[in-house]
Formats: sequence, C-alpha cells, structure tokens
Amino acid sequence: MHTLRSSSVATLAKAVCKLSPRLKSTAGRPSAPLGSRFLTNPDDVFKHNMWDHVQWTEEDKENARQRIEENSCTQIPLKEQGKFDTDACQYWDKFYGRHQDKFFKDRNWLFLEFPELLPPGAKSEVTNRCQSDQQAVLTTGSSTETNKHHRSPDTADLQESCQKAVPEKDDAATQTATFPGQHASFRILEVGCGVGNSVFPIINTIKEKDAFLYCCDFSPRAIQLVKDHPDYDDSVCHAFVHDVCEENTSMPFPPRSLDVILTVFVLSSIHPNRIQGVVNRLSTYLKHGGIFLFRDHGRYDFSQVRFKKGRCLSENFYTRGDGTCVYFFTKEEVHDLFSNAGLEEVQNLEDRRLQVNRREKVAMHRVWMQSKYRKFFVTIHFPAHPR
Repeated sequence: MHTLRSSSVATLAKAVCKLSPRLKSTAGRPSAPLGSRFLTNPDDVFKHNMWDHVQWTEEDKENARQRIEENSCTQIPLKEQGKFDTDACQYWDKFYGRHQDKFFKDRNWLFLEFPELLPPGAKSEVTNRCQSDQQAVLTTGSSTETNKHHRSPDTADLQESCQKAVPEKDDAATQTATFPGQHASFRILEVGCGVGNSVFPIINTIKEKDAFLYCCDFSPRAIQLVKDHPDYDDSVCHAFVHDVCEENTSMPFPPRSLDVILTVFVLSSIHPNRIQGVVNRLSTYLKHGGIFLFRDHGRYDFSQVRFKKGRCLSENFYTRGDGTCVYFFTKEEVHDLFSNAGLEEVQNLEDRRLQVNRREKVAMHRVWMQSKYRKFFVTIHFPAHPR
C-alpha cells in the first residue's frame, strides 16, 4: 500500500471538484450510478472509508502502469500454468472449505446498481426502500460502509418495458419441458454464486413476486453451503453445481428462458482464453430483451498493483497464493466481450474509487467494471393484409 501524500490529495480533490457539479442529484433522485460521495475537500479524505467517482491524475496512472509492468515481467512458466486452469474447481473448493461463508459480505447494494434483478412492478418499491435506507446512513455520517451504490433509473425502466415486449416465441421454449421454476414469469441466473452473498438478498426480495432464481457454482462445497443456509427456499431458488467452462454440459432450464443473468466477480476468475466462449454460451439462455449484468475487477485496480513478482500467468492475469486466479478488464475488453456474444450495450462503466484505511492513513485506488448488455429483439414481420 502507498501512503497518501498531501500534494496528491489536493490534486485528487481538485479533479473531483470539477466532476461533482455534473453528478449532483436532481428531484431527490440519485444522479448517477456507482455512488454519490464526492471528495471535495482534501482535509476530509480520512472521514470516510470510500470516495466515489475519483479522477486519476497522470501521475497516478503512470505509477500504476509501472508497478504492473514490474510485477508481470516474470511470468510463471507455461508448463506450470495448466494446473491453475484444470484444477480451478479444487482451489475454490478449498477456499470455501477454509472460509465457509465468513469471507465475503452479503451484497445488499445489488438492487441499487442492478434494479433489473427485480420483476416488473417491484422495482420502485424496493429501490425506494434501498434509497431511504442509504440516505439514513449518509445522514447519520456512518463511516463503516465501504460500498456506496446508487441505482441507474433509466436502465431499470427500459428493462421493464423490454420484458413486457418480449416475443411470445421465447415463452414457447419454456412449455416443452418440465424444469424448476417453469411457471415463474421472471427468471434470474447467478453464475458463480459462491456461498450465496448475492443469492439471499435476491431470494428475500423476490419472494411472492412470481420470480425464480437459479444459482450455480463449480464448487460442490459452496453449493452445499447455499442449500444449508436457513434462508434457502427451493420454491423460489434452485442451486446446482455447474462449471460454465465445460462446453457440453446442459443447464436445468431451456434456452431463451432467462430474463436476467448476473455475474459478480466471476468472469475474472476464468482463463482469458475461455471467457468469450462462456459469455457466448450463457447468452443463449437469455430471452430476447433479457439482460446480462456484470461487475468485476478493472485494470490498474490496487489489487492488481500490489501483486508480487512471480504471480503473473499472462498479461493482466494472475494467480493468488491460494491458487485462485484473477483477470483485470478494461472497458473496451468488456464491450467487445458482450458485443461479440450478440448483445447490445445498455451500460458500460469504469467505477473508480478511493478506498481509505483511516487508522493507517493509507489510501488505495480501486477500479471495478460495471456493465449491462441486452439480448437483441427478434423483429417479426407480419404479411400485409390484402386490400
């Protein structure tokens, strides 16, 4: 970690001051996704654990680039790299065996950034409640939160209109076979669900809303932890073991049956050569008008900068000490990834924040990618009636 110098804080605050007027709330609604806590006074930097929409200086960018160049100059030999791909399931299974459900926090911010997870008619109720809860936290000046998220209302409204306009031919695909969640009108799949940090906030929100959640992970231990959770309810959720990298395995639901696919810090754990194939296959399960929601690690994030030499597998792809892997995306890569799968961009953002350790007086530049891509509609041309 690097100590935040007063000169860099002043430069940072000046850059954010220029940005903040464009992001202020209007009509009582959040002005932008990805949070609204702006660092406008350098003296305030250690008052909170996280600052949103942080602009990098050229010096910040160059420092990160140099650090990454240094930590990636020595790569793990090719003959030793195969195990990190072929044995990925074992590494993650050991991870969950060691940490159980204590490592990650529940993602209660999901519905603020991804209101598309809610079925039509439920969005305003839940997002308004989330906004009220968050405003209460901001008003009391709580500094324990490290992820301040806000919704992007336009994409939610657009998604709802898309769901209402989905062609009936998608519904026909769900009538030919019996499968879990068949009778739900709104279906979600979370890929790489781990121990359920997204699953249970979703389950507790979609109950009694004619919605159904599928969640999968290639770690049997993780899926068992999900099923053993007291909030697991098989009337609204089906958890199953599945490796999305395997090309010839099937899902427990037919193609064109999903309204939403969610991947949160999942695709980055896959070998870069496999990611496109995974997105291509997953996209076939979306209905026309369905949406793919993505959040993951971004290029130059502090977690990339701090890797030691000898942990790099290939360009921007690393292995941690426990054998799990991580890739760091750019906006351009994310766009190409989903566009090549036949999806159209709704949102593609680079989430830059300043994370602060107030006790140690240390600041870290964080970078995450957040994107939404929709499956194209199929235009149906009806023959003109004879005059």
